[in-house]
Amino acid sequence: MPVANILVMGVHAAPRLDGFSYRGECEYSLTLCTASRRHWFVDEPTVERARTPLLKHASEYEFEVTAYCFMPDHVHALVTATSTESDLQKFVSRWKQASGYAHKTATHLRLWQGGFYDHVLRQDEDRSKVIRYLLDNPIRAGLVSTLREYPYWGSGVCSRDELIEVLFDRAGFTP
Repeated sequence: MPVANILVMGVHAAPRLDGFSYRGECEYSLTLCTASRRHWFVDEPTVERARTPLLKHASEYEFEVTAYCFMPDHVHALVTATSTESDLQKFVSRWKQASGYAHKTATHLRLWQGGFYDHVLRQDEDRSKVIRYLLDNPIRAGLVSTLREYPYWGSGVCSRDELIEVLFDRAGFTP
């Protein structure tokens, strides 16, 4: 099985790992892009139309959302499959379907680009570094100077303050 996933930008689905089922207990770093990379995630109602189905369908498909960050034209999420029955492709498909429908009902426009990008975390990867990278996106993009200033990130398993304390404060970083 290849150890890296090749990411192909565009409207088509990124290739999945050959021989990997995307079912069962595993951790994934995901990126979903908006259609035409349009800046949709810039206000609370739009973010909420995607965040609510993310958390709802994660639970239904037996995933935990460790962290998420809605950038203007894409979303990053670190999700953990918690069951042998967890199916990443079904979960993401259902999340995109529900949030896309809610968005189209509100705006009459398409929300998502086709497909999504994933990285299967390996046992030896430092998940706190993955989460910090994910949550540092608004700072790297120049949207804010500190993470606390950015409203569109969080976790399905802990509060924002708990996430900051565990990932940043204890490690000596300034969020």
